Amino acid sequence: QVTLVESGGGPVESGGSLTLACKMSGYTDGYYAMGWFRQAPTKEREGVAAIDGGGGTKYADSVTGRFTASRSNDKTMMTLEMNTLKPEDTAMYFCAAVLRIGGTWWMLLPQEYKFWGPGTQVTVSS
Repeated sequence: QVTLVESGGGPVESGGSLTLACKMSGYTDGYYAMGWFRQAPTKEREGVAAIDGGGGTKYADSVTGRFTASRSNDKTMMTLEMNTLKPEDTAMYFCAAVLRIGGTWWMLLPQEYKFWGPGTQVTVSS
């Protein structure tokens, strides 16, 4: 079993920055991919950024150039540095993980992930 806990959310003004963190614990051996997802009220959950077990990354077009995902050397901590935040970035942000190797097409698809954190709220004011 794997447990994920997010931290770092909060209110921020438009144009500002925020860094989220996700700690993975439990049975963490193996080739885990980790991803960041977000869900705004009345909208579907969408992929934001993901890192596979080898360090490869994938970003949503809407955050490319503004958000940067990284993982610790032991691969149990993942951060999401968010810059130039916009009101449309307001959402509940979730961390997710899955034991999977190969390919990148699936990395931003929520249905491909098995383990989820409870989420952390990010609110960007205009």
